[in-house]
Amino acid sequence: MFHAARGVLFRDGIVERSRVCLIEYLRERYVKTGRMSEALINTLNTARVDRHEALYGLETRSSEREAKHSLRRAEEFLSMVKTIL
Repeated sequence: MFHAARGVLFRDGIVERSRVCLIEYLRERYVKTGRMSEALINTLNTARVDRHEALYGLETRSSEREAKHSLRRAEEFLSMVKTIL
């Protein structure tokens, strides 16, 4: 999802400096204009937090159900990005 979101920024001539800034850019530029849904941007942010916890947290476990839900949301996000690009 992160790399797909970066593709949107690159198309706009923007190079991201952080994952948080990338999300805030999308909120400002795309959610406020109705081109992206707030729900999918929130999904991207949740994935960012989950990734950080998985890589740097002490104990993280995800269930198969959570993983499948995340994959479905990622597919929705990618579909939205393809529409924009």
